[in-house]
Amino acid sequence: CSFDLSEHVFASLPQMERGVAKVLGGDPKGNNFLYTNGKSVIIRNIDNPAIADIYTEHPHQVTVAKYAPSGFYIASGDVSGKIRIWDTTQKEHLLKYEYQPFGGKIKDIAWTEDSKRIACVGEGREKFGAVFLWDTGSSVGEIPGHSKIINSVDIKQTRPYRLITGSDDNCGAFFEGPPFKFKFSSTDHSRFVNCVRFSPDGNRFCTAGADGQIFLYDGKTGEKLGALGGAKAHEGGVYAVSWSPDSSQLISASGDKTVKLWDVGTSMALTTFNMGADVMDQQLGCLWQKDHLLSISLSGYINYLDKSNPDRPLRTIKGHSKSIQSLTVHKNTGRAYIYSGSHDGHINILSLGKLRHTGENNCFSGKGHSNLVTKMVVDEADQLVTCSMDDTVRFTSVTKKEYSASNLVKMDVQPKHVSVATGGLTLAVCIGQVVLLKDQKKVFMLDSLDYEPEAGAIHPGGSTAAVGGADGKVHLYSVQGNTLKDEGKSMEAKGPVTDMAYSKDGAYLAVTDEKKVVTVFTVADDYSVKNDFYGHHAKVVTLAWSPDNEHFASGGMDMMVYVWTPYDITYVLASLSTDAHRLHHVSGLAWIDEHTLVTTSHDASIKQWTLKF
Repeated sequence: CSFDLSEHVFASLPQMERGVAKVLGGDPKGNNFLYTNGKSVIIRNIDNPAIADIYTEHPHQVTVAKYAPSGFYIASGDVSGKIRIWDTTQKEHLLKYEYQPFGGKIKDIAWTEDSKRIACVGEGREKFGAVFLWDTGSSVGEIPGHSKIINSVDIKQTRPYRLITGSDDNCGAFFEGPPFKFKFSSTDHSRFVNCVRFSPDGNRFCTAGADGQIFLYDGKTGEKLGALGGAKAHEGGVYAVSWSPDSSQLISASGDKTVKLWDVGTSMALTTFNMGADVMDQQLGCLWQKDHLLSISLSGYINYLDKSNPDRPLRTIKGHSKSIQSLTVHKNTGRAYIYSGSHDGHINILSLGKLRHTGENNCFSGKGHSNLVTKMVVDEADQLVTCSMDDTVRFTSVTKKEYSASNLVKMDVQPKHVSVATGGLTLAVCIGQVVLLKDQKKVFMLDSLDYEPEAGAIHPGGSTAAVGGADGKVHLYSVQGNTLKDEGKSMEAKGPVTDMAYSKDGAYLAVTDEKKVVTVFTVADDYSVKNDFYGHHAKVVTLAWSPDNEHFASGGMDMMVYVWTPYDITYVLASLSTDAHRLHHVSGLAWIDEHTLVTTSHDASIKQWTLKF
């Protein structure tokens, strides 16, 4: 078996935090934009954001990434204070240089226009900023002048060079160089300065603050020229600004849930884009690239703004911004839909396009889960059955696509696993309990068990329920009407059970465990062991059968995905090596068809792999 290595990535959204600005980077040629999520830097095509590339070489959470003006390199900074400078032209993104300008989170990066010097600022322990030569790391100036974290830095893209910073000490600072030397600070803001940016022509710069103000200054002298919008530019804090390519206008993103388009000459707002009324509609980042105006909501959604219709974006890119915990695939009217549930309770619907590697993200309307979604599966009534750490099991119609309070079952304790079978049956495995539901109602409960149940599976025929325990055993129960009857039969796994699933035809039961093994039992042969599968180097956490029952895939904490055939232990069909989701363990597996496998992980991205047998 070989893998079609043109595996496709459905990229994550930016990772967002309330009250914290998100820096969007733009490619000097205007084709791509980039942002960070977890340990990844995501590069997306601005005209077709479905085309994405992910850089995963940072060992710590990455906070900001910026293209060099040459377009050949990207500098990215992380929470440990490391800056990596890497190649953009090759798929491998080879590392050119790595530096540690200070110890602590890097919040912003700026290059000089000749791509030879880099400034970075943030939460250093001994200093809040540094400016150095890109190829040697040697210092070309100091960034003093602030008493608190520096949030933002920019360098004038025309000579003579100037450098500006904005800080939590409510001040902006102005530097001349190189070597860069502190000239003076500005105290016009009454709260944190979140963003400072030079106009592309270098004639002006602006500073934006948590006080809702945006001030304009002369780019060469640093002299104050005025404020945008008079007394206040926004009702809420301003988190980001981005200039138009011709330096005559700029956009600003605010916690008041609007983005404004300003005419710099008159200091007047030309357009106000209203992004919504929910707290998740706060605007924390923006980018003006060519004729695209982008903003980022607290939800992580990326909005393409429409100047002619300010209340409705041209398009909104949805998806996950938090780690993905569960996954399933469902086909409806010939189209495949990938459902994935995240750490914060958000469920994403990715409808795959007719063309290969195309898809559109969406979500259910209404209020859904409020905490981590641990498991999901689609039942015969076309309902997405999900269980969550919010102590509920939900049944959500995949055709209506809206959450409803009447389709929610409150559990006594936290559910961790769900499975379904014909006849409206659902098996929910909870902490210390196994619950049988029929047509969305609890009909039977097993508690006071002598083991801790971890995972469950109902035989597709609905006659048997298998429950895997922390005791390393699989316990069998027969489904009799609305009850579960203990058959007094159990099988041995190799360790505490983590996941289990029957093949679609009900011939086999596969069980994964903490001892790195997958065990397959033959149902018709009184659940005798068909084969044990060894290969994972760490706890196996998830498995999925292919629709034709010929293969199953397993994923583990070792970041590996293996594809097996139940008939032969020596025949590992494929291993998606640590590349599967680099530096993140695999959290979900599902098959679209017998040749297409989907994987999700804590990196918040979804990957689609094509297998050739």
